[in-house]
Amino acid sequence: MPRAERPLDLDTGPLTRFAADLRTLREAAGRPPYRALAQRAHYSSTTLSDAAGGRTFPSLSVTLAYVAACRGDCRAWEARWHAVAAEIAVGAPGVECAETGLQGAPYAGLAAFQPEDSDRFFGRERLTGEVLAQVRERRFLAVFGPSGSGKSSLLRAGLVARARATGWPVMLFTPGPHPVEECAIRLAALTGEPPGALLAELRGDPATLHLRIRQATVDRSPDIDTLIVVDQFEEVFTLCRDRDERDAFIALLIAATTAATGRTRVVLGVRADFYGHCVQDPHLVEAMRDAQIAVGPMSSQELREAITRPAVRAGCTVTGPLLAAVVADATGRPGALPLVSHAMVETWRRRSSEPRRNSQSYGPPME
Repeated sequence: MPRAERPLDLDTGPLTRFAADLRTLREAAGRPPYRALAQRAHYSSTTLSDAAGGRTFPSLSVTLAYVAACRGDCRAWEARWHAVAAEIAVGAPGVECAETGLQGAPYAGLAAFQPEDSDRFFGRERLTGEVLAQVRERRFLAVFGPSGSGKSSLLRAGLVARARATGWPVMLFTPGPHPVEECAIRLAALTGEPPGALLAELRGDPATLHLRIRQATVDRSPDIDTLIVVDQFEEVFTLCRDRDERDAFIALLIAATTAATGRTRVVLGVRADFYGHCVQDPHLVEAMRDAQIAVGPMSSQELREAITRPAVRAGCTVTGPLLAAVVADATGRPGALPLVSHAMVETWRRRSSEPRRNSQSYGPPME
């Protein structure tokens, strides 16, 4: 007869609740013995038992193996695991500061970094340099990456901020349900013309975008073009219901980058699972030929930079245990960056003003 599980401590903390819910899942599956679960999950019975023991927080892989063996919803439990991991992380001191009166977290949370956040955007310096180099060499570039990989932050706080710092005019926008209209509004801000008149011209002739930008840059240095960054380009497929408008928008971008006298460079930020949609358009296929960059997961060192350097900039440190835990969980996971940033925001809100003795921290010494 299987040995009864140790009763959980009734502390109602996140770890106890997580273990209790794992046990409930096992009960719903008919309470199979851990030896049987081990055969299904390919983890030892001890590892699976410890996962629901309430003393240590199981890894994501162990949790999902446990859930799958109990025929639970792995996607829901993956989201649950990340939420509990963040709750546990913020429950213990992880960021230590010389003072607690600092205003504003140095992390973006679940939102993307914006161009004005470039001074606290770290970890993507190498990739930002690669994108900028490609933009200088060619007039069209598509940046692909999974959801949560940091594409928008890379384009906004990386590329756009660097381009503006070197004097390039930038049109940055997302397509939305009416991409030609969005383009007209951004072009109006660049040229000073009424957006309504520009919208009519853009709809009538694909060459309008190229011609208007060239007209606006006639007195500019020949080394400085206008950069159009269309973030979340997949919206032309998900939000724009008018195929004619979608085709017209793509035609505008292609014409602006292929005109012999063009002064326009275009960068698209596209979610990786919409690559198939892009290659169904022959004009995009030709434009993207040898003009693509993939955004993958950050390396461990890049994650350390992204976690510690914003805190250092704010005069704080990130403790060693927290840094090690976050880096270990996020390394190799391309969609983990928003969750990492969210966990750091929550940790920041509970930061300590007195560094603990005998704890390893990362950042400058506090004075």
